[in-house]
Amino acid sequence: MLITNLEMVPGRRVLEHLGLVQGSSVRAKHVGRDIMAGLKNIFGGELKGYTELLQESREEAMDRMQSQAEAVGANAVLNVRFSTSSVAQGAAEIYVYGTAVRLE
Repeated sequence: MLITNLEMVPGRRVLEHLGLVQGSSVRAKHVGRDIMAGLKNIFGGELKGYTELLQESREEAMDRMQSQAEAVGANAVLNVRFSTSSVAQGAAEIYVYGTAVRLE
């Protein structure tokens, strides 16, 4: 499945517009990561535990969006966008959405 942030794919024509598809993942911080983040706040540097957490969340959200696109018969998702929000103290949502299409 082709997944892109472009509105159109050069050299390919959209045969059918299948609508909006989306995926999300909500993750909470881990106490072990919080301890390491606290130390990094003192000494500086990348918060690798949080970077990994967000990467896992993005992958899970993308997989869910792709599954939804496959379920409606799409072979591509165009104009993909990401959004984040805080849903509770210590928990964040990664939301990804795009337009499911069938390309020639």
